[in-house]
Formats: sequence, C-alpha cells, structure tokens
Amino acid sequence: MVAGAHPDMELMQLEMFVAVVEERSFRGAAERVFRTQPAVSIAVSKLERELEAPLFDRSERYEYRLTQAGEALYQHATRMLALRSETVSAVGDIRDLRLGRLRIGANESVSLHLLPRLAQAFLTEHPGIRMEVKCERSKSLVEGLKDRKLDLALLSFRPEDTLLDAKFVMQDELVLITSPTHALAAKERVDIKDLAEEPLMVMDVSEPSPWHRKIADAFLQVKAPLHLTVENAPIEMIKKMVAVGMGVAFVPLMSVREEKENRELAVIEVDGFHLERSVWLVRRRAVQSPAAKAFTQTVVSFGEKLRGRAPAVMPKGSGASFAI
Repeated sequence: MVAGAHPDMELMQLEMFVAVVEERSFRGAAERVFRTQPAVSIAVSKLERELEAPLFDRSERYEYRLTQAGEALYQHATRMLALRSETVSAVGDIRDLRLGRLRIGANESVSLHLLPRLAQAFLTEHPGIRMEVKCERSKSLVEGLKDRKLDLALLSFRPEDTLLDAKFVMQDELVLITSPTHALAAKERVDIKDLAEEPLMVMDVSEPSPWHRKIADAFLQVKAPLHLTVENAPIEMIKKMVAVGMGVAFVPLMSVREEKENRELAVIEVDGFHLERSVWLVRRRAVQSPAAKAFTQTVVSFGEKLRGRAPAVMPKGSGASFAI
C-alpha cells in the first residue's frame, strides 16, 4: 500500500471480522453472516493486507487471539457497525413515519380555522412527526416553498408558477359581516349600493389579490364610493372591530362560522356579489418526504369528507393538480 493511502475496507469485511472475533471461529462467523467459510477467510486476509498488519495471533492454530492491531480494529469496527445500525434505524423511522419533520405554511384564516383540524387528524395518526408551522402572507409562503424552507403550503389561490403543483382542498367564499346590532343586520340581503356610506375594513390590500380587485370592481360598477377605513389588518382584529360597530368587512366564511353561530357577528348576503375563495395544498415539483406525503393524504381525505369540488372558474394560475 502506498504510504499515506487509506485502506479501502468495506463494512461487510468489518462485519465478517467482528463475527470471527466474537464466534471464535471462521465456521461460526460464516453461519452468522450468511457467507461461506472461504469468503470470510478471504475478507479477513484482505483486511490484513490493506492495513499491513496481522489481526490474529496465529501461533496457536485454533486460538483466535487478537493482535494489538486487531484489538484496535475490533473496537472501531464494532462502533462503525453500531453506527450503521443506528443510521438504518433512523432512516426507517422516517420512512415509516415514526419520526420526521413537516414544515407547513398557511395564511391567517387557514392557519386559524382549517389547519388545526388537519393537524389534529395528522398528528393523532403520526404522533412522532414534529410539525413546524409558518403563518405568513401568501407571497412569503410561495417563496418559502421555492426556497425549500417549507414542504407544503395551504393557500387561498392556485399559484401561477411552473415550479409548483397545487391540489384543490375545499371551497370557501368571501362574505360580508356586520355587528348583530348594525342596521344592515336586520336585512336578509343588501346591495353593494347599501354599503356606499359604510366604513369598510379589508385585509392585506398591500398584497395583490384577485379578491380585493373584485371587491373594488363591484363598487365601481354601481358607481358607489368605497370607504376603506382600515387596511392590512389581521382578520381577527377586523372581526373584533366589526363586532363593536366600527364598520363592515369582507372576510373568509371559514373565519366567522363560530361567531355567526354564537350571534356575535352577522353574515349578510350581497345581491350580485358572490366571490368564491378556494383553498389549495401547494408543493414543489420535487421528491416529497414521507411526512409530506402522509399529510397530503390527510388533507385529501378531509376535502373528500367535506365533499368539496373545485370552482367552475378557478383563480388564475397554471399549476397542475398533483397525484399523491
């Protein structure tokens, strides 16, 4: 062997060597590692040539006593084989969903009113998975997916990006909410013109959205002024402001179901205004982790239970639906 070169030993050779030491015979070692006796003898001889040192004291034919070099190799070989077993076990735990990590992102309404139910279903079945949740605006979540900082994201639109795939989850819609004591709450239906003098609160107008454009267009079509009094506020803040009579707002229906049932907020139909808001599960076009695949199955099952279907006219986007 060239001075300074490293031996090209293999784990199987080390496993055979350790078996000879512990079984104290080449025959016993061969049975233990499911190899022939000559194969075990050749492996040990090859190790001695690579290391340029005898591993066994062969002064006595049937004594498998280690040399000093053999003792050193045995100590390190057992540690290497144990590390291999730990590695195989760790990969198996991830593959079989006993352990793992799932990084998922969602916007405010989805993270508060949909993701908890999905997380409960998923973590009940896979308690060993650690879930990391990032709640941000959709633009940031899309970038997080592309930068591999997220495995999956739940978005309220289908991204227009060839690097991403999207799968429809459920149908939601934007609805008008008021305080139960508001004059409009007594009406079954209202017209956009009825909102001309109402202070209107909206979320995330700084981020381009088809929902905000359609709200503005609805006011423009009937030549009604749009009085925005609060912009870019979190949905939960908007709900509280509306509840105390500070104005009206358009919010996702999923975010006010509980308040509607408890009569803390009134949800009112608006003639000629129906704005569907779909929820999509989005991922990169790449190999997915076992945890991400399992979560996708949970989301698909949830969507099927809701019997949701994709809207006839989807938000603009080119991402294709993906298979599990």
